[in-house]
Amino acid sequence: MEEKKQICVLGAGIVGMTTAFMMKEKHTKWDVTIIADKFEQDTLSDIAAGIFRPSTSFKGPTSEITKQWLVDAYHHYKKIQITKETAEAGVQEVSGYVLSSKFPEVTKNQFLEDLLPVYRRANELELKICPGDWKYGAFFTTLVIESRYHLPWLRNKFERLGGKIVKKTINSFQDVEDYDLVINCTGFGAKKLCVDHDLVPIRGQVFKVKAPWVKMFFYGDYDTYIIPGIEYVTLGGCRQFDSFKEEVDKYDSASIWERCTELLPNLKSAEVIREVAGLRPHRTPVRVEKDVFITSSGKRLDIVHHYGHGGYGVTTAPGTAKYAVQLAEEVLSGIRSNIHSKL
Repeated sequence: MEEKKQICVLGAGIVGMTTAFMMKEKHTKWDVTIIADKFEQDTLSDIAAGIFRPSTSFKGPTSEITKQWLVDAYHHYKKIQITKETAEAGVQEVSGYVLSSKFPEVTKNQFLEDLLPVYRRANELELKICPGDWKYGAFFTTLVIESRYHLPWLRNKFERLGGKIVKKTINSFQDVEDYDLVINCTGFGAKKLCVDHDLVPIRGQVFKVKAPWVKMFFYGDYDTYIIPGIEYVTLGGCRQFDSFKEEVDKYDSASIWERCTELLPNLKSAEVIREVAGLRPHRTPVRVEKDVFITSSGKRLDIVHHYGHGGYGVTTAPGTAKYAVQLAEEVLSGIRSNIHSKL
């Protein structure tokens, strides 16, 4: 009989919620508790368009592990997409184009070319679909995972399995010292919690608009993207390294709107639902590793860190979560080698 364990997952964004669900689903007898101060629509995950398109620079501890994370993540979402739960879970298949007038490398992606069912060069006619002098392009079919649906779906499945949820702000690992293991999925909050100077914000900003006629995604130069979701289309964007500004910026708004409506002119009549900005938690490599915290009373608290996905948390969460759960199992079974450092 499996020994009962007390597990705490810090953070309820897509990374934390996926990790907690995977842990509880695999070890139904373990007590798994999510502790977070923000949930669902208040998380950064809710802002994301959620398209499965990792950056070519996305990086885990090794190239082999990075590839495995992405393979595991895609097949996890694809498995959901072919079930009757796909609409409730907010997972849908979508096709579209990435276009560039200057940079052929923008249209290539070593991760997706080997993984997706369709990834090919755009032909001459396709390069004329959108206004502009597009010289390079690729067409591919991928998935969109909308967090406004996926997070409540995950939470419901987690709670049905007996998982617990606590709304609370955690300021130190000292606050959770009574657990057998803590999985730290605090995203950008890890900068303060772990005093992690390698974790930096990459600010993003998007429009959410009603444009039901947009059925395909489009990427253009300068971080321009149009990504259809279930109810709204996401228009972006910007990628501002080391910017801590969380408010919507009017100059970014003007730039995003101009670039997106130039790429797809019929968006000019779209109804704007909201504008929102957020700080992507970027770290190279993404931190998924074992660690130890020694409490003020001298107690050893085992930790698995799981954060730093940048703008690719939704894309990669199931893959990195599977890896984090494996590390947690190693720790709980007494395998404590390869522990990175002490806090």
